[in-house]
Amino acid sequence: MLTGPLPNTLDVRKAATRELKVEGTLKPLDLQRFAALLASDEGRIQVAMVFYRDEEQRSLVQVDIDAQVEVVCQRCLYPMPLQLKTDNTLAVVWNDDQARLLPRHLEALIVEEDCRLWDVVEEELILVLPQFSYHEPVECKIDLADFSHAPLPEAPGEKSNPFDVLAQLKPGKEEK
Repeated sequence: MLTGPLPNTLDVRKAATRELKVEGTLKPLDLQRFAALLASDEGRIQVAMVFYRDEEQRSLVQVDIDAQVEVVCQRCLYPMPLQLKTDNTLAVVWNDDQARLLPRHLEALIVEEDCRLWDVVEEELILVLPQFSYHEPVECKIDLADFSHAPLPEAPGEKSNPFDVLAQLKPGKEEK
């Protein structure tokens, strides 16, 4: 088992043969595309990857991620903490043809040589990130009561018809 900072690259087929377990931490800044979706660079990403072979000798990776990050609340536009958790099993394949032959319960991880583990973590986090994030109503910086039952504007005594002007332009029509 390897612990400490998560290595960036690894030969996943050899790791699966050795049944290696890799655990490590990352910062949001380590994952540039993911960091661009966050409110700040603060946070912690804890990763555990278990490499093994199944009964059909496929190289598999069990990816478990627990991340604490800050995103923007879409209601009040202030930063808010968000916990992301994901666990997924990926099958290591060489190309798209092999990926198509995988059973439905496995997702493909297409690897030509060494696998960039940070990219795998980044993709998994982007997939699990909610499209919209909101504070709990009691924690939100905007008072939702201000928006709930807004009074309707009072109606004037007599509404004018916007087409009255067109009626005046019609030939042969006398004005009132």
